[in-house]
Amino acid sequence: MTFSYVNDYDDPPTKNTVLRGVSLGIDRGEFVAVLGHNGSGKSTLAKLLNAINLPETGEVLVNGINTADEQRLYDIRRTVGMVFQNPDNQIVATVVEEDVAFALENIGVEPSEIRRRVDEALKTVGMYEYREHAPHKLSGGQKQRIAIAGVLAMQPECIVLDEPTAMLDPIGRREIMNTIKKLNSEGVTIILITHYMEEAAQAGRVVVMDDGKVIADDVPKKVFSQAEKLKAVGLDVPGVTELTHSLIKAGIKLPDDVITEDECVDCLYNLLKKG
Repeated sequence: MTFSYVNDYDDPPTKNTVLRGVSLGIDRGEFVAVLGHNGSGKSTLAKLLNAINLPETGEVLVNGINTADEQRLYDIRRTVGMVFQNPDNQIVATVVEEDVAFALENIGVEPSEIRRRVDEALKTVGMYEYREHAPHKLSGGQKQRIAIAGVLAMQPECIVLDEPTAMLDPIGRREIMNTIKKLNSEGVTIILITHYMEEAAQAGRVVVMDDGKVIADDVPKKVFSQAEKLKAVGLDVPGVTELTHSLIKAGIKLPDDVITEDECVDCLYNLLKKG
């Protein structure tokens, strides 16, 4: 699959190829993090997954439906929901529960079913008690959870989140990651576009992109053990991984696939206990 942006304002028009021969399959129930520096193509890939963009060559299939099939656009977007970086761009109402209900009302869902879905979605993201609040008075993390609830109310099988924590403080980031992991544990397929290594480390699978290509695709431990490869394309590794690799270079015997703080603490504790 390839994708290019065409600038029609140039004379002659210029084409910028953003994705180059990407081939990727994601199974139902997976939690996949997609990493890459700015311009690597990760956000473009996200928009291809529910037909915001269409591929230049190749095809994107969602449950076997080709995203180029305009007659199936509703089915595609009902299956794959999108959450973007800035929650303010997705919040359209002045009351939380009305915002979550907005898309459902537009597609003609029965009022009783809207009520049920809105309540369920808000409870899922831990925002039910704020249902009568004004969204603009909420924190960034709370707003993003409202945006996620609005997508959840549509009952998608998969949610694509395009850098949903980029504008949040550490507390807001933690709230969103906890919500994402909860949804995945309940069977929702999650595709998280992020540039935070610590967030990607919590996924079940990490896809790394550079210059429009997939250069790594494996479980987090195996991807982040390739520290030099990641640094060569402008990415880092989780701070914990950086620490353990530095200790290994200093001659301390530690595993080279440590990616979480708890793992690091356990390894150092066991090492000190032996010594």
